[in-house]
Amino acid sequence: MKKTALLLAAGFVAMSAAAQTLNIVSGSVTYAVPAAQAGEMVYTNGTTLTVLGKTLNMSDIDKMYVDDTVVTDNSVSVAYNGNSASVVIAGNIMQYVTPTVTGAHVCLTQEATVSELTCGEIAYSLSGNSSDGEFTLYGTYKATVNLYGLNLTNPAGAPINIQNGKRIELSVKSGYENNLTDCSGGTHKGCITCTGHLELKGSGTLNVTGLTGHGIFAKEYITIKNCTINVLSAVKDGINCNQYFTMTSGNVAISNIGDDALQVSYKDDVNREAEDTGSITISGGSITATVTATASKGLKADGNVDITDGTFNITTSGGGVWDSVDLKTKAPSCISADGYININGGTYILKSTGSGGKGISCDGELTINGGDITISTAGGVFAYVNGTSYDGYTGNTDNLNSDYKSTAKGIKCDSNININGGTINVTTTGKGAEGIESKAVLTINDGTIIVNSYDDAINSSSHMYIKGGNVTVVATNNDGLDSNGNLYIQGGYVRAFGAGSPECGLDANEEQNYHVYFTGGTVLAVGGNNSVPNSSASTQPYVSGSGSATAGATVTLASGSTVLATFTIPSNYGSSTGGSTPPNFPAAGGGGRPGGGGNPGGPGGGGGLLITCAGLTSGSSYTLTVGSTSSTVTAK
Repeated sequence: MKKTALLLAAGFVAMSAAAQTLNIVSGSVTYAVPAAQAGEMVYTNGTTLTVLGKTLNMSDIDKMYVDDTVVTDNSVSVAYNGNSASVVIAGNIMQYVTPTVTGAHVCLTQEATVSELTCGEIAYSLSGNSSDGEFTLYGTYKATVNLYGLNLTNPAGAPINIQNGKRIELSVKSGYENNLTDCSGGTHKGCITCTGHLELKGSGTLNVTGLTGHGIFAKEYITIKNCTINVLSAVKDGINCNQYFTMTSGNVAISNIGDDALQVSYKDDVNREAEDTGSITISGGSITATVTATASKGLKADGNVDITDGTFNITTSGGGVWDSVDLKTKAPSCISADGYININGGTYILKSTGSGGKGISCDGELTINGGDITISTAGGVFAYVNGTSYDGYTGNTDNLNSDYKSTAKGIKCDSNININGGTINVTTTGKGAEGIESKAVLTINDGTIIVNSYDDAINSSSHMYIKGGNVTVVATNNDGLDSNGNLYIQGGYVRAFGAGSPECGLDANEEQNYHVYFTGGTVLAVGGNNSVPNSSASTQPYVSGSGSATAGATVTLASGSTVLATFTIPSNYGSSTGGSTPPNFPAAGGGGRPGGGGNPGGPGGGGGLLITCAGLTSGSSYTLTVGSTSSTVTAK
């Protein structure tokens, strides 16, 4: 060693054309120095050797040898093998990376001097297997970590622990499957922990098992592109980050978790960065999530949710919970946002079976412009009564403050709902479960909407507008369309089926001097005593009548031989009084009810069956056919 070192110091070694790399080995670490870069190597007092700005103690050098290995600049490779790990650092960055290796526990410190002005971004490549190892990276400049078939378990912490507040690209290489498992009872945030921005890329597969906290945690944002991420279990969230989450492609599957599948937090402080939005933005890929914890969510944003495309299969089965801090009940949902939700496309299968569970829930405005959305909820009522929590509460909830109860709903929004397109199919079966509910104004401009519900099929706390689209709603125990303000039908094709009196197909809140207005559209409303117009502002006449109908029967309205409107009774519309409207509709003017449509006992009631469509003239007679029975009705 002394002779070799002296010769190197004196410059007497002439490397052959084939001898391209000088390898300096110190324990488990090898510094690979290309001959073309070696330059002057300084040997001082027999104690140190300085190469490319890196000073090594001679006592720490085990050997040096020359081979023809091709070295990639700015690269560090870590290979795990059981209880050991070997590290190779490219010569051009050896002065910028300080390694510490204990068995298979590897800690690399990227010096603060790393920048575009020095060496630029460094890439770390990890491979191999260890049941007692880790990779920890410190630094203050962006970096890339490549996974080439890494199977790593850390019994004392996180297998990948990146303490770097900058952008970290975690690249899952094509053709490789990687498995990461952390310890239980640790203090780390996740099986993968990153204090900066985490960008998950590549075309390979990454399987994560989190036994302490989250499956994947980033203190700042997370992005996903192309790769397949499977969170096999996590004590807390499957994926958790601050700032924002974006996904453009790839596949994410999350199961066996103790809280939300994907949760994005919002930093509400005056010094927050513009990126701290708490938002979820997805333009492609697929997310499959199974959520079992109480009041937990599939996708949860403290800010907004924007989805333009993708496939989503999310199931929640947990029930509700009483929040003793906020003093209100909280329930699970498949997609939830404290801000707004915009859905422009994609395919959604959302299922919630726990008490109070929701398919989609948001505090801000909900806008659906496209997509194929299928939602089913089967949970009952979660209630907090006299200091006791009840899953599947069967008592009377009419006198309970809304903060003390959560009912299952397909879609719930505390602000406006705007439906401009897409296909929406909602089924709710639990007690008190509504299909689509807006706590403000609900507007349907286009799209295909099908709702089968226990309680109201579509409900708005303020006005409801139907301007277009194809709407079919069946409520087995309440109203088809229920507006607590005015109900405006201006276009579209609508079939609305409510339960028997006092419930109905169309319900405007007439007790508060609100009304239904027909200015367009084609409508069949069945059930109880439907709300009808009483103002000249309603410009399209209607007819009401009686008859007997069964599921699958055809209803037509004709003027002579000209059919003005035709409808088919939905196949799931029952004929028993216990959950749907009886098939024998009462005559016009009958019924009436508190909180609903019609004028009790008066001539303006909508009766059990109401139709409005283009071509009607007030005072003219028409032929109404229900199944095989025809009658004459007069437009009003």
